[in-house]
Amino acid sequence: MSDLSAIVKAYDIRGVVGEQLNADLVRDFGAAFALLIKPESPAVVIGHDMRESSPGLAKAFADGVTSQGLDVVLIGLASTDELYFASGSLNLAGAQFTASHNPAKYNGIKMCRAGAAPVGQDSGLAEIRDTVEQGVPAFEGQPGIVTERDVLADYAAYLRKLVDLSGIRPLKVVVDAGNGMGGHTVPTVFEGLPIDVVPMYFELDGSFPNHEANPLDPKNLVDLQAKVREVGADAGLAFDGDADRCFVVDENGDPVSPSAITALVATRELAKEPGATIIHNLITSHAVPEIVTEHGGKPVRTRVGHSFIKGEMARTGAIFGGEHSAHYYFRDFWRADTGMLAAMHVLAALGEQDRPLSELTSEYKRYEASGEINSTVDDQAARQQAVKDAFASRSGVTTDEVDGLTVQLPDGSWFNLRPSNTEPLLRLNVEAPTQEAVRALTDEVLAIVRG
Repeated sequence: MSDLSAIVKAYDIRGVVGEQLNADLVRDFGAAFALLIKPESPAVVIGHDMRESSPGLAKAFADGVTSQGLDVVLIGLASTDELYFASGSLNLAGAQFTASHNPAKYNGIKMCRAGAAPVGQDSGLAEIRDTVEQGVPAFEGQPGIVTERDVLADYAAYLRKLVDLSGIRPLKVVVDAGNGMGGHTVPTVFEGLPIDVVPMYFELDGSFPNHEANPLDPKNLVDLQAKVREVGADAGLAFDGDADRCFVVDENGDPVSPSAITALVATRELAKEPGATIIHNLITSHAVPEIVTEHGGKPVRTRVGHSFIKGEMARTGAIFGGEHSAHYYFRDFWRADTGMLAAMHVLAALGEQDRPLSELTSEYKRYEASGEINSTVDDQAARQQAVKDAFASRSGVTTDEVDGLTVQLPDGSWFNLRPSNTEPLLRLNVEAPTQEAVRALTDEVLAIVRG
């Protein structure tokens, strides 16, 4: 078998269908996954997104699982966090077929152990790859059986139990599903609540005919922003393709940073559980740990990436974790990420008082930020070292390399420069007290990176 390192990523399997991923290979991945989790899970729950290739690949994976004697529970069309709900509530290992916001020609597999525990390179994914590369051993016993189960209503009921929206003031909310799985989950989750949903692109279409389902890119928020202003909505929500991430815009159509959402949700969770631990990755605004501390919580800083966040949540018993990329993790959701639950917290906070969202979220914004800026470089390590050398000798500057290079300046400005795991890129994030300081520091670092 050929080398699979190109498609077995840090947290999932992802590749071009027909070229890198096909039914035979996916069947082997299913069999290898079954071998990995057989000692701890009697069955695997499998869901898939709206991509044209997803149902067939999900069936091939199921064939692989049953070929090793394990049963399969098919939940059909599902968001990724709906799959995590199924894995958690049924206490079964799980697999979701999605390539998130990637273009239509891609697909992939996100896997988890029973209770939605992550499967990444260090927690089983490398082992699965090795098994497939070396050839999956045949199983001589009885094959497993396949059953079907619809968990959407149970998923919605569980979320509504965690965040009660039934008593809020009426809100008008525009939701851009980007032709992704938000179009499947939002109607059921919000049904009967005092929320007037104005739907955009709810038709499930894995060719993404309107815009790519990646709300991290500002161009994909333009339609939502215009619609919010046009209909006079109280807020706007944008989900990515598999609906595990959610972006928020306020009543003016202005994006609310994921750091502000992290701080807002953290304060709500701390009100329920004073003194609890909150996880934030090292690229979230410094406002997050400040606000967590002011509300009596314990902020814990971690590397970027869901396996690190979930690991730290397990280690510290944290109740909530947030990332700059709009991934939000909840202890009460098996430490898994769910954009839907974060969105519900925002709507609850908005609907429990009378101020507009822009005013409400301004409390959680203290600094200016550059957003993530990518630079293509020939030698990531050399460019990062050049930046470190340029700043390390300055008075009052501190550096760390927990994840890439983080440089803290004495005026409160800071930046993080980290290499991409999958592309020849360096990613820069800058934060400072003023927009002018952000621009100056960004220009200075990019001159070294791109020089």
